[in-house]
Amino acid sequence: MNGPTATHVHPHAHPRTDPPEGTAALVHGEAIPRTRVDAFLKAVPARDREMRPEALARAERQRRRWATQVVVADELARRACVTRGLRTPEEVSPAQVLAVAEADVADLGSIVAAVLAHSPAARALLDELEGEQEIPEAVVRDYYDRNRDRFLTPEALRRGVDPFDEPAPADVLPYERAREGIARELRRTAGHRAFFAWLDQARADVVYAAGHEHPGDPAHPDHEHRH
Repeated sequence: MNGPTATHVHPHAHPRTDPPEGTAALVHGEAIPRTRVDAFLKAVPARDREMRPEALARAERQRRRWATQVVVADELARRACVTRGLRTPEEVSPAQVLAVAEADVADLGSIVAAVLAHSPAARALLDELEGEQEIPEAVVRDYYDRNRDRFLTPEALRRGVDPFDEPAPADVLPYERAREGIARELRRTAGHRAFFAWLDQARADVVYAAGHEHPGDPAHPDHEHRH
């Protein structure tokens, strides 16, 4: 597919002081208690326990850092909803974590996908950001023209028409029928980009306690890049 894809960067090397005992992170000076991270970890069991003790210990440390990112993003999203005048979603139990489709994990990155699965506030904010995206008509038309292979008619698909072998005009959905779906897809992608940009900026000044840093922060020995 030749359409735009969502990209983002991880915040690394956060400044860190010494948050109060029992605190996972400080968001604008306010403490996020470790109990919130513990509750999330309890609700999301580890994927693989069949490993050597030292590897398991490292994985658990990284899992705690991952969970901290999810909890912090949920808190930031709640605050953003209040600032934007959005209805603040009800508190959600970590036990109500939703399943995340593998395609979404690949598209969004595991942390952001987990945030959107866990946090009603994050989903409300994403919906708001998607609704703000304006996709010019020329962009929608260009996407259609460059991806005709994606718009074969059902009849053409049944006949096994090769989409890459210059299909006849009658075998391709007309632009008027394809336009709404294309605009929706492009708006969704643009909304994800806006969400990534918001999250990167919002968590830039978060202060993390030792053991709760971003999993990819090179300041700790366990750091890794994984999507």
